[in-house]
Amino acid sequence: MNLISKIFSPTPICAADWSSTCVKDTDVATIQGFNCLFANIAQVIIYFAGIVFFIMFIRGGFSYLTSGGDPKKTAKANSTLTLAVIGLVGVIISFLIITFIGDFTGVNVTEFNIPN
Repeated sequence: MNLISKIFSPTPICAADWSSTCVKDTDVATIQGFNCLFANIAQVIIYFAGIVFFIMFIRGGFSYLTSGGDPKKTAKANSTLTLAVIGLVGVIISFLIITFIGDFTGVNVTEFNIPN
């Protein structure tokens, strides 16, 4: 599975192998259930960051268009747009740094595993 398909997969990461990874034969949740939990939380956070960026970008653009030439409103709209772009760049750079660390060290730091 390549990096792009991992990021944009529409299903939860551990949905296919839930019974073999997270719940054993006794149907009791085990500590290995945190593998799926943390993977799915990370995926939700990435989607949430994208949605927040989109909303802030639309809000800033709308504020800029409706500022009517007022310098204070224009400055506030520019600030909103700038912070939205900085936030998106921060999320992308942090993900790229984590991926680079994983590639450089050979340890898969993007995958959370609890040993049995």
